[in-house]
Amino acid sequence: MLTWALTITGALLLIPANVLPVMTVIYLGAGEPSTIIGGALELYQNGLWGIALIVFVASIAVPVMKLVGLVILCLTVQLRLNVAPRQSMRIYRVVNAIGRWSLLDLFMISILVALVDMGAIAEVEAGAGSTAFATVVVVTMFAVRAFDPRLVWDVYEDRLRANNKKHRETE
Repeated sequence: MLTWALTITGALLLIPANVLPVMTVIYLGAGEPSTIIGGALELYQNGLWGIALIVFVASIAVPVMKLVGLVILCLTVQLRLNVAPRQSMRIYRVVNAIGRWSLLDLFMISILVALVDMGAIAEVEAGAGSTAFATVVVVTMFAVRAFDPRLVWDVYEDRLRANNKKHRETE
């Protein structure tokens, strides 16, 4: 139940994380707030497609993949789906491993805010979207920790017992 609650919370927070501005770069008194997607598109349009790809993967693809993986794991256990336990464990390990990479964007924003404070020339301000995104990252990390992977094996063992019982009854 806790994993479900944290996963749903993360999914709901992903909306403001992608809609609200993550940061505003003010250069010579002018600047506009930028969302995660807007920032990635701007980087791509300026020829920085490699950095744009990193931002897209770390900020959009990874959190979505993590949430989808958590939903699959929760459904597998709750609905007792006939999924190979090795597959579920692979999903669990991937979801657990990729979570930390979402912190890359927050690290970049914090470095920019700390380094680019040149008074009237340039300034970087973190936006509300960065707070929502940080919360998504932390909440999904807690969701992975709250999920007990032994439940996957319990479902598998229950299916084996049911199949053995069924097999004995037909003999």
